[in-house]
Amino acid sequence: MSIQKIDVLYTAVATAENGRDGRVSSDDGKLDVVVNPPKELGGSGAGTNPEQLFAAGYSACFQGALGVVARKEKADISGSTVTAKVSFGKAEAGGFGLEVELTASIPNVDEVTAKDLLEKAHQVCPYSNATRGNIKVELSVA
Repeated sequence: MSIQKIDVLYTAVATAENGRDGRVSSDDGKLDVVVNPPKELGGSGAGTNPEQLFAAGYSACFQGALGVVARKEKADISGSTVTAKVSFGKAEAGGFGLEVELTASIPNVDEVTAKDLLEKAHQVCPYSNATRGNIKVELSVA
């Protein structure tokens, strides 16, 4: 598989200090958070963590992709939500890895339509495109 080239429209910049037990901030100052390992990984859990930040970004991005698809399909997704569960653990091949479960609640469409919209959004979402073939991503309808 070759690396996909893009026509860059925006670049986000963030800097981490002290890794998983420190601080992360964006160059524009809009993001400035303390990060700590969660208690489940032996940390204090006092701050957020990279998995929570990834879940927040993925759910927001996927919701945006869902909107793009819904407009094309003329589907009403008003009142919908997307929840991302990002799991962290030891990888079979060594090191550590992630798994993601994306669950959407789309109250104004039937389950078959909702599943179709999710599959199409999964093809459009930049996070889905970045993770495809690298980590397990499950889609489900609430």
